[in-house]
Amino acid sequence: MGESFRRAHPNVELAFHFAGSQELRAQMEYGAVADVFASADLHHMERLAQQGYVHTPTIFTQNKLAVVVEKASAPHIQTLADVPSASRIVVGIAEVPVGQYTLQLLTQMGEAFKTGIEAKIVSREFSAKQILAKVRMGEAQVGFVYWTDALSAPELAVVPIPDNLNPVAQYPIAILRNSPHPLLAQAWVRFVLSEAGQSILESAGFVPLEAKHPTGN
Repeated sequence: MGESFRRAHPNVELAFHFAGSQELRAQMEYGAVADVFASADLHHMERLAQQGYVHTPTIFTQNKLAVVVEKASAPHIQTLADVPSASRIVVGIAEVPVGQYTLQLLTQMGEAFKTGIEAKIVSREFSAKQILAKVRMGEAQVGFVYWTDALSAPELAVVPIPDNLNPVAQYPIAILRNSPHPLLAQAWVRFVLSEAGQSILESAGFVPLEAKHPTGN
């Protein structure tokens, strides 16, 4: 997306900073200067809006959860019902969006399933990227991440989550009130919401705004 934006704004230098939504929110609360904030859930954006840090946010895309499995364990873990049989599971901490969405999923699956998963959790991470890394390195057999993360790791197997159980992660975007480049910030948000921007997001596995889940899943 940055490369596409630069083609239309050749003299603009873009700087991206990626971290868990809770970490980015904390940085802004402690005075970090930025132009635009994009969050993986509504909670952290709403807190910033309530405190007057951002202008009115807009939903710019959606995501869903996926269960990634190391290839050695894949023959034994093929459905969501098989996941509690894993000996090492990694999830997000409750304070991060991916952790909250995972908790929603486990709660919907029932107390027995949730208890079975929690008994096998060996690590709680601060971001979906860290969860993915644990499974990639073999430190866990199974991890609960975003669908987009699963697509970025073809060396891992993916267990499908039924659409009726899979939480929809809504991603809001907003311009910061202390933005040093408000006009360019507006241009970036317009680009993200444009047909071109939405096409790039969809190609990366994000859920189109008009749909609940990607086609075929």
